[in-house]
Amino acid sequence: MSQPLTLRTETGDEHLDLLEFEARVRKGEVSPQSLVRLPAVTGERFVAAAELELFRSLHEPKRAHFARAFSLTRFPFITSGIILLHLSVFLYTARNGPLDLDEMVRFGAKAGPLILDLGQLWRLFTANFLHRDALHIGLNMFVLFNVGGMLENTYRTLDYLWLLVFTGIATMTTSLFLSDAVSLGASGMVYGCLGGLVVLGIKYRTLLPSRYRRVLGEAAIPTVLGLFLIGVTSKGVDNWAHVGGLLAGVTTAAFMKPRLLTDEARWWGPALRALPSLSVLAVVFFGQPLFGAWLPRMHLEHSDVYGISVPVPKGWTYGADPLGSLAWFNGLPGAGRASFAAEAVQVGEGLGAEEVQAYAKRFVEERLEPRALGSDVLRVSAEQPVPVRIFDRDALKLSAHYDKPSGTTMLEVYFVPRGELVYQLVFSWPEDFPRYRRVAEQMATGVHFDEVKSLREARAQALLFPNSDAALAQLGTALRLQGEPLQAADVLSAAVRAEPASASYRRELALSWLQAGEVERACEASGAAVLYAPEDPEALEVDARCELARGHLLRALERLQAARVLAPRDERLRAAEQKLSNEVGKVR
Repeated sequence: MSQPLTLRTETGDEHLDLLEFEARVRKGEVSPQSLVRLPAVTGERFVAAAELELFRSLHEPKRAHFARAFSLTRFPFITSGIILLHLSVFLYTARNGPLDLDEMVRFGAKAGPLILDLGQLWRLFTANFLHRDALHIGLNMFVLFNVGGMLENTYRTLDYLWLLVFTGIATMTTSLFLSDAVSLGASGMVYGCLGGLVVLGIKYRTLLPSRYRRVLGEAAIPTVLGLFLIGVTSKGVDNWAHVGGLLAGVTTAAFMKPRLLTDEARWWGPALRALPSLSVLAVVFFGQPLFGAWLPRMHLEHSDVYGISVPVPKGWTYGADPLGSLAWFNGLPGAGRASFAAEAVQVGEGLGAEEVQAYAKRFVEERLEPRALGSDVLRVSAEQPVPVRIFDRDALKLSAHYDKPSGTTMLEVYFVPRGELVYQLVFSWPEDFPRYRRVAEQMATGVHFDEVKSLREARAQALLFPNSDAALAQLGTALRLQGEPLQAADVLSAAVRAEPASASYRRELALSWLQAGEVERACEASGAAVLYAPEDPEALEVDARCELARGHLLRALERLQAARVLAPRDERLRAAEQKLSNEVGKVR
């Protein structure tokens, strides 16, 4: 079958059909000056290809130039400069050896709590320039030189830099929302470049010289999968970050054109192309003052057992703390840890300013002691407590700090009296991140006290069994412990009426009246309790408190001494007797 078209080349005439000719024109393999004979149009004459309407409709000079001039052999100076920057940062940060977790956080790794709590968005950028050890940076830089160098040869400088910036930030942003790990490294940029190579090879498959089609496009996918497999099977690798970098590279490269296919830019062209990169970097580096006021996002945590609610930053996790059995922390260990811990301690009735001060002093001596805080604590410093208000309650605030080899931890401790309980609320944060003080203040402002589970259960018992003196006594005691003395006295009076001979009910009633400041009523109830149970040391102790409230020191001392005879091993009674003896001695 005769061919309808003849193309004259240096090696001789080639006979092509129209489809083959069109394909070669699109690839740029036929120049406008090439001689062509198309019998249906030119007869037996050879004419320049540019004279054919068919050629003019298919020929694109830029694409033809791209097909002929495309090369990846130019030395990648920009990529080399970026690699030198990475190496310089690595030599500085790793001068004392491989980075541990605390050093990663200090030097600017992606640490979710510090970004979401404090607004340190700049970590999304700086994390890309940090590496744990020589192997980590060596592998990343080797791949970046080879893969990034190809993109540098293909795209304009600003476009290539935009791809690196966007993929690096997208890498850490993906990790921020999908991984709790502290992340660092340029692997996101590497995966972004790999994604760009895949898009380049697929998008310009028909224009690329055959020698490059063998390494770009679908041919690069096995390399990507191989690197993913290495990451999945290795420990300590943030694979979500790699996914984010790859997708960002694919997305960015889809909108990029090779330099050989672009028009000559006007004077404002480079600035316009740099605008996305500069905008993203501006948000990252100036985001803290812009968005920090709205951070962190809080949610309310509630404890039925303690009857306390506190706003806690989203992302904080429930955990153990030496300064409180109820605790949440930001998920970071070591130098980046910030936490809130709470505990309710039963101290005794009649908690006034002096008693709370004494408790705060004991807290410093016993709980803020280096050995109690940890074996690596070097020293502890505490200031004098100052009066504050927490949830419309008088409280004390203690500021302190303790030093470890890894850094200094700041503390703010609130002591809030509630009935016979003192709630200790402890906020701690690293000195290196002072903005956490504002977070602690937000949390302290939002603290409020609710009804505890034991009180709610006692109410339920009293409702179910309204004529039960035991249920009434249980409710009255729970109300007194939670600082509701008048309600407690009403309920306990009903229990006493139901069971007049119960010394324990009368004793609880006396304590409730004492707490409410009704001294005479309290002494009447305590005297009756002693009358019904003259050998009950607890009843004698309550009667001693009543006499003390009346100002009768000697009578109070006599009651305590009688109680001590009945309970000689009770250290609490012994201490109270000794203290009161000293007071009596001073008066005499």
